[in-house]
Amino acid sequence: MPLSDATARREIHHRVIDMKAYKREDGLFDVEAHLVDRKPFTFKRATVAEPIPPGEPLHDLWVRVTMDSDCVVRRIEASSDVTPHSICKEAESSLGLMVGERIASGWSSKVKQRLRGSVSCTHLMEMLIPLATTALQGLMGIRKGPNRSVDGQGVPVKLNSCYAYDVHRDVVKILWPEHHRAEGERAGD
Repeated sequence: MPLSDATARREIHHRVIDMKAYKREDGLFDVEAHLVDRKPFTFKRATVAEPIPPGEPLHDLWVRVTMDSDCVVRRIEASSDVTPHSICKEAESSLGLMVGERIASGWSSKVKQRLRGSVSCTHLMEMLIPLATTALQGLMGIRKGPNRSVDGQGVPVKLNSCYAYDVHRDVVKILWPEHHRAEGERAGD
């Protein structure tokens, strides 16, 4: 384990999220997410008489996003196999509000804007955010060469998008030397 030794403690919740990207035979792509929440103790729900036994799922949820090569969402399917309340299953179709949207910069904001609050299931909605990263990682793995996308001014869209792609870092010096800046130097210098 790469983290430091932990203080004495006891587990109170376990969430597992598993995501996979697939290239389909019809040229489209599927990205699937599976979320399972468990408690290591008997968990009493406020609206259901029988408690959930230790280790049994409180949530067991699935999402599949089908997109084209331009990352435009063509279809979204959700399945809520286990939920704390039976009404939760009704939220599955709410994810359809994202069909037609492009998985790209701004995706997280669009998801939060369209599916927030009582519009959708919080957990299904939240799965769409890291699912987008999985989709892009999947596509990046099968495309030839590095991502050289640029904006309207010819600046790589990856610049300053994460720690490694900061204009002052060595990764930018290697990939886009013309955009690299010494520490303390501004972009216009």
